[in-house]
Amino acid sequence: MPVVFVGHGSPMNALEDNRYTEVWRALGRSLPRPRAVLCVSAHWYTNLTAVTAMARPRTIHDFFGFPDELFAVEYPAPGLPELAEEVADAVQPMWVGADHDSWGLDHGTWSVLVHLFPEADVPVVQLSINATQPLDYHLALGARLAPLRDRGVLIVGSGNVVHNLRLLDPRLLNDGETWARRFDEAARQTMTEAPGDVLGLTGHPDYPRAVPSPDHFIPLLHLAGLAGAAGRPTEVLVDGYALGSLSMTSYTLDGPTLPAADGPGEQPRDFPDPFSVPPEQSNL
Repeated sequence: MPVVFVGHGSPMNALEDNRYTEVWRALGRSLPRPRAVLCVSAHWYTNLTAVTAMARPRTIHDFFGFPDELFAVEYPAPGLPELAEEVADAVQPMWVGADHDSWGLDHGTWSVLVHLFPEADVPVVQLSINATQPLDYHLALGARLAPLRDRGVLIVGSGNVVHNLRLLDPRLLNDGETWARRFDEAARQTMTEAPGDVLGLTGHPDYPRAVPSPDHFIPLLHLAGLAGAAGRPTEVLVDGYALGSLSMTSYTLDGPTLPAADGPGEQPRDFPDPFSVPPEQSNL
């Protein structure tokens, strides 16, 4: 199976028709049907490494200040408890716990999967991001997931290469600040030429602004680790910017070739004023 990293942006993308969601839908139609999806979402950022192991994961609406229409979205995909065991076996000697009842599918997962697999008929398991571990741990963890690809598992990382909520600028709805573009372009060069060098991006002068916290950046490291295990670079799936300080760039490893995306980027309906909710609560 291919591997995908998606710049998910606003949860409103779950409801939108724009150049990003158009590409996500086209990707879903072009992929071989997976046995299951294993998603590493920026929004399950916790103090241990765990996988969801429930048969029916709940849909989590982990955001504030958005329209009722978004809170009404349900993504009733089944889980696959046996995949949790396979993940734990694949990454040994790293330890992965099984979460039977505390988490589910957060919007980093379902806001993308409603476009990739709109029928919610592919089992989905989430892998948490362990906030206590250094970045090289996540790169190595990604590489250890490689055997799952041969078992029909589509591995999806969901985050944003550039993600700074405190520097959002509503005047730049579909554009990026100069510093955001510089860092995103440096990440693109690395991911399309030498993904194994991805940790070198931490030395980039714009890294502190682009990655003020690592939660949205770490899913990219899983893809980089898998690319290293495959011995191949990744390709850009779609690129773009939102609100000045969010990169929407997405990547694939061994993915299908899709036509270039046209048209505007995020054009959300009833998008909340990003300054009306504290950034740490908006959970973009």
